[in-house]
Amino acid sequence: MKLNRDVRYRLGVASRAIAAIVGGYALAAASTAVLSLVLPMPRVDAVMTATLLSFTVYACAAIWVFAARDALHAWLGIGVPTVVMGLGLWLFRSAV
Repeated sequence: MKLNRDVRYRLGVASRAIAAIVGGYALAAASTAVLSLVLPMPRVDAVMTATLLSFTVYACAAIWVFAARDALHAWLGIGVPTVVMGLGLWLFRSAV
């Protein structure tokens, strides 16, 4: 029983680490793309501002993943906003 609990714990931590690294990167990239399209400033300034904000998004995503109650909530907390940002990117790119 103890081995099973240890394995589950380690898999949970590994899953959270992957969610923080891969999911955080995807969320930061999607939010950067959306913000660079919607910020009301010249394109160069919008891209620079969105890129600088992406560091904050990535850090907050990593904090969220390890603060979530379990690995499923961590993945949902990263995946749902990433999908929303992806849909927003699709909508704003088709409008531009």
